Amino acid sequence: MKQYLVIINHRTWIAMIIALVVPYLAFRYNIEFDMELTLISIAIIFPLVFTIRGSFRRREKALEHLSEFRSTLKTFSYFLMSNEKLTEEDQEEATKLMLNLSNTLMIHLKSNEKDTTDIDARMQDLYQYVNSKEDKISSKSKERLFRIMKDLHETIENVHAINTHRTPISLKAYCLIFIYIFPLIYAPTIIHRVGPDKGSWITYFIVLVSQFILISLYNIQNQLEYPFDDEGMDDIKLDSFRIDR
Repeated sequence: MKQYLVIINHRTWIAMIIALVVPYLAFRYNIEFDMELTLISIAIIFPLVFTIRGSFRRREKALEHLSEFRSTLKTFSYFLMSNEKLTEEDQEEATKLMLNLSNTLMIHLKSNEKDTTDIDARMQDLYQYVNSKEDKISSKSKERLFRIMKDLHETIENVHAINTHRTPISLKAYCLIFIYIFPLIYAPTIIHRVGPDKGSWITYFIVLVSQFILISLYNIQNQLEYPFDDEGMDDIKLDSFRIDR
């Protein structure tokens, strides 16, 4: 049951209160008018669907880059482990450095940090490790390792960019404002079309359900905006992309 309640938050209660108060005032002061509801789809539905699709695409790209990150890091590991000149201690040191990088990235994403200092430091550790084994890693092998590290850097930067740059904030704010004022337009229109003497419960029901649908879609989109914090139903399971899973 908890998974179905995750979309309910403080915005839901604000929207529901507005959806109750506006019809009450409309009935009390006999406010009704007939407005073309196509405007609602232009003002709310279209931008909301656009932001949901954008957030979903960002989530799919994040999954792609995380998969590339793990596969690239595993390739780096295989390349080092296949080097017969590296001792068991050298391989254990490399494994520890790769684990540190993997864990640091997952913590970074889960905490929604913008500072990449820790990740850069872990990448620098790998670079220094490769350079410190000049007597055991040939120049040709080192060149291949640096090429793999370049791909590793690229996947990290891509997933960090996805985590940092989100759906335009102004568009989200616009959607939320229009969802809150939606009952001001919708309630008097429903009263006019249903009729003020046909039972007020019909108007309350229609406005409440419509408002709940809109604010729930907004909350779903907002959760998709943060696919790494492990709070929403559709969040990415970061532990699946650790190198030591």
